[in-house]
Amino acid sequence: MRISLLIKNISKHITLSPEEISVVETFWTEKTFEKDEYLLRNGDICRFDSYVVSGVLKAFYINSENGNEEIIYFAVDDWWATDINSFSKQKPSMYNIQAVEKTTVLQINYHSFQKLLKEIPSLERFFRIILENYLGALQKRIIDSKVYDAEYRYYDFLITYPNIASKVPQYLIASYLGVSAEFISRIRKKNKSS
Repeated sequence: MRISLLIKNISKHITLSPEEISVVETFWTEKTFEKDEYLLRNGDICRFDSYVVSGVLKAFYINSENGNEEIIYFAVDDWWATDINSFSKQKPSMYNIQAVEKTTVLQINYHSFQKLLKEIPSLERFFRIILENYLGALQKRIIDSKVYDAEYRYYDFLITYPNIASKVPQYLIASYLGVSAEFISRIRKKNKSS
């Protein structure tokens, strides 16, 4: 199991004793999802918090008005993927999480997660930091969508998330940004010709 990658991620924010590391290691299971396989479907309860070891996941919902897939977020190596609301409240999810390519994750179920936090209280701080980072990125995305034009948002995405931009097809980036794939093609052509 590649639990050492998770321990390294946690250790960026808090210090765990060797004994705590041994405890953490017992709570996670490794699972691999093939391309297009779902980790979570709309309407199901999110039973697991997932840490991405390798691969790419997309979280999305289907727009009921036009039938289009609307990307909420991507998760790549060393990122987290879950429906926070569904997982924390154990209620049905409003969106899907699906593998864009073959993806390996480490997962912990809801009850084990609660037990882990009781056994190692410092992990509460770690997961608070992860949530703060996520909420900060979400706030930035909301403001950017209201203040900046699509071209600016595209280039900002490339600069902010180069590891995602290099692994995710352009049409999915277009969905994330709320523009058409053709729009991104025009921006890229314009950039090549200048």
